[in-house]
Amino acid sequence: MSTSSGSPFARSRTRLGKYELGKTLGEGSFAKVKYAKNVQTGDNVAIKIINRDLVLRQNIMEQIKREISTTKLIRHPNVVRIHEVMASKTKIYIVLEYVHGGELFDEIARHGRLKEYEARGYFQQLINAVDYCHSRGVYHRDLKPENLLLDSFGTLKVSDFGLSALSKQVRDDGLLHTACGTPNYVAPEVLTDKGYDGTTTDVWSCGVILFVLMAGYLPFEEPNLNSLYRKILKANFSLPPWLSSSSKKLIKRILDPNPLTRITIPEILEDEWFKKDYKPPHFEQDDDVNLDDIDAIFNGSDDHLINESKEKPASVNAFELISRSKSFNLENLFEKQGLVKRETQFTSRSPANEIISKIEEIAKPLGFSVQKKNYKMKLQGDRTGRKGHLAVATEVFEVAPSLHLVELRKTGGDTLEFHKFYKNFSSGLKDIVWTTEPATEQSSEEKGLSKWLFQP
Repeated sequence: MSTSSGSPFARSRTRLGKYELGKTLGEGSFAKVKYAKNVQTGDNVAIKIINRDLVLRQNIMEQIKREISTTKLIRHPNVVRIHEVMASKTKIYIVLEYVHGGELFDEIARHGRLKEYEARGYFQQLINAVDYCHSRGVYHRDLKPENLLLDSFGTLKVSDFGLSALSKQVRDDGLLHTACGTPNYVAPEVLTDKGYDGTTTDVWSCGVILFVLMAGYLPFEEPNLNSLYRKILKANFSLPPWLSSSSKKLIKRILDPNPLTRITIPEILEDEWFKKDYKPPHFEQDDDVNLDDIDAIFNGSDDHLINESKEKPASVNAFELISRSKSFNLENLFEKQGLVKRETQFTSRSPANEIISKIEEIAKPLGFSVQKKNYKMKLQGDRTGRKGHLAVATEVFEVAPSLHLVELRKTGGDTLEFHKFYKNFSSGLKDIVWTTEPATEQSSEEKGLSKWLFQP
């Protein structure tokens, strides 16, 4: 639980060189992404934090250095930019462009399938990004909606180019081998584990993404992995009737189970459906990109290592914090349009220990193991879902005397499965959740709380 004497709401500020780290934006098996601010310029960035020991254990340090170096040189309007790379003794920090608009997945969740011209516009930007990176020897190998971000202008940005080697291994045959992490988007040749070419697998994943944008659902979807793999290996899918004949033709050519006859990106760029309203990207390649930071952290020297440091907590007015949420009730997981969220929060007047105990009491019968440390908890599902085990992180903050904020965030597994979990989970929370009633006269206790919140 984060709190500080004399401060309405306080979290320890973590400094990493010139950056101040903020909330966690995402979390995976090998890395965590945090929001951060450059305290010198005020610019917002995202920092991917990678376990250095994991890279050493997989013996892929040179490959990671090569891919990060190549990706840092890329300055394309549809690719998330790497600003710089830093390291401590235990972690590698990749400072990335911060993309404000969320995931393309959210657009599909909000609106369902997109209009054909909208889907084509996003697909054109995706192919532009993939084509440019391939021309520089960088392959993604794990394209999926979670890696497709939108900036505040609606421009598509592809993230995690050059970082896929963290979860892949190159064997003596020179081909990539992997255990599939997101099987719905993976090409058939990946599933056979006979090795594959990153160029053709990226094209397949682009085709699955195009199908989802235009259909509103996945082309390959089965309740168990064996059935799913059989469908992917045979490219057994049906096209919805509302697609135009030219878009159907292109999708069939992309989702060809034979990588040798699958359509290539140069051929996609010449496709009549693709070329409609196509606008080639205009940008200038920056020739002054410096790679000294990458050389420094991978040369084995300790001279350029940095350390995370804790600073005096910054006060945030608790009323301002509360007002950022539409309301502290059990519906705040969902927007009005049905937008999928991966985190939620509520307030409680119950003691912190009681909140922790209640969460544990509810989670265990739902099939979750519970790890507790201070006022943080990790809930791990015992069932394997579509994207592995569902994992949820929770943390309790004291925002005022006798008032706590509880945050819940999905850190692993499928978002829709997180929704199902939360619907069951939230029904047991009702007796500890404090909901504010708008347009009602404040009680004397609430007046006292407001006075405390606004005191100088």
